[in-house]
Amino acid sequence: MAFGSTTRVGRDPGLHRPPAVVQDLQRVRRDRQLTVCRPEPPQAVIFDLDGTLVQTREASWRVFEKISAAHHLGVTTPEQFYEMFANNFFVSLRGLCRDAEHAQVVEEDFMRSLGADYAPLMIPGMVDVVKSLVPHATLAVLSSNSTEVIRRILRKNKLEYCFGHVFGGDVEPDKAKGIERFLDDAAQGSGRRCQAFYDESATGGAVPAGATAIITDTVGDVEAAVRAGIRAVGVAWGMHTEEQLLAAGAEFVAIWPQEILAHLFAYAPETSTCACPASPVVALPPQEVPARVQRRTSGAKALQARITAHRPPATQNSQPHATSVSAPRAEPLVNGTESAADNELLLAVRLAMP
Repeated sequence: MAFGSTTRVGRDPGLHRPPAVVQDLQRVRRDRQLTVCRPEPPQAVIFDLDGTLVQTREASWRVFEKISAAHHLGVTTPEQFYEMFANNFFVSLRGLCRDAEHAQVVEEDFMRSLGADYAPLMIPGMVDVVKSLVPHATLAVLSSNSTEVIRRILRKNKLEYCFGHVFGGDVEPDKAKGIERFLDDAAQGSGRRCQAFYDESATGGAVPAGATAIITDTVGDVEAAVRAGIRAVGVAWGMHTEEQLLAAGAEFVAIWPQEILAHLFAYAPETSTCACPASPVVALPPQEVPARVQRRTSGAKALQARITAHRPPATQNSQPHATSVSAPRAEPLVNGTESAADNELLLAVRLAMP
């Protein structure tokens, strides 16, 4: 440092303010945490399929990679494919095609490939979440995937009768219109309790938009839900991040599947469970004790019995009217060490250990 020069103490780089986008997200979270009134539990819950109920990132990309190469769509990386879900997937797909005719051919080829090659696994824990929601709400699936694929996945996981309605991409490719169709007719308070017939004991009447929630992993679904006036709950294990889902309008993003139940139905009354049969409990065969351990155990027991027989009997209290029992005294030490009997007993216990 040169004498006579003045220096300004700068602010520590670690104290710099975060970017404006991060500040906005922090403000949104803070404002929502201050909310006192928790919304009522929903009467209807719509599930997205890919990325929400099933693990879709790798499985769907492997299918679409072949379609993109065959039709020269220019999507060569998984990241480009995932970005297509920021909007409605089919809208993004048509934007990659030359014209409407080309788009129709690509869509048909993609849906046909999904039906033949798409076999994703369920997200661990989501089967339990679905069955736990059955007594509380009418459940539906709204997906860009084909109805054939949805049927195969739900039947494979024994969930087909837990959902009252399914809107596949071949039935309604537009998620926003799918939500409208569900609210206009399907969400009439009549769902299923994991049985083939519909619950006739349910009260009729339309379910209001505010009493309907969608569970999804994409920004496009959240934005469609906000426009339709229904609640949107995101999941962090799918296509888009927690920050992206919150910025799009999700009221909450679950990190674990069980958080969906905690958020939506924390104060729901106890009701009967669904009719899905419980998994049978398989009794494990008793473990066979090795012969070596059996010999050691029997030898230790015999040695302990022999040692106990040679010990002097404990002296009884000579005062017959005494009511208190004196604590047993420890064995006297021989030259600062334990007695030979205790040493043999300790050896017997060690031999008994496998």
